[in-house]
Amino acid sequence: MEALRQQIAKMRQSFFDEEILDKYFLQLEQLEDISNPGFVKDVVTLYLRDSTKTLATIEDEMAKSPVDFMNLDKCFHQLKGSSASVGANKVLNEVNKAREHCKEGNLEAAQASFAQLKMEHTTLQAKLLAYFE
Repeated sequence: MEALRQQIAKMRQSFFDEEILDKYFLQLEQLEDISNPGFVKDVVTLYLRDSTKTLATIEDEMAKSPVDFMNLDKCFHQLKGSSASVGANKVLNEVNKAREHCKEGNLEAAQASFAQLKMEHTTLQAKLLAYFE
């Protein structure tokens, strides 16, 4: 049992070492208590579900011709807020890059940032799901 606890602690620490998560995840963990022991898992599960839908919406928006950069930025802004609230650091960094490209009207760069964003989101999702198992 102790070996399992150490493995879980090591996995959790790797999220911070690799800068996948930031201090806001720690704050989220502090909100969990005896009366709500699954709080963090519930919040993260909701985030992953909603962010996956937002990513699909962004992909649809990027496929439109012409691209509505203001609408696209709104989608990215929504993802930025939810990612920041759970401490999804790498996802948040890519969202910020994509938003900058949208403000510049640079679709190619926005698409490249979006591709990286999806990879970071997939990595985050896989690691968090494994962690909560």
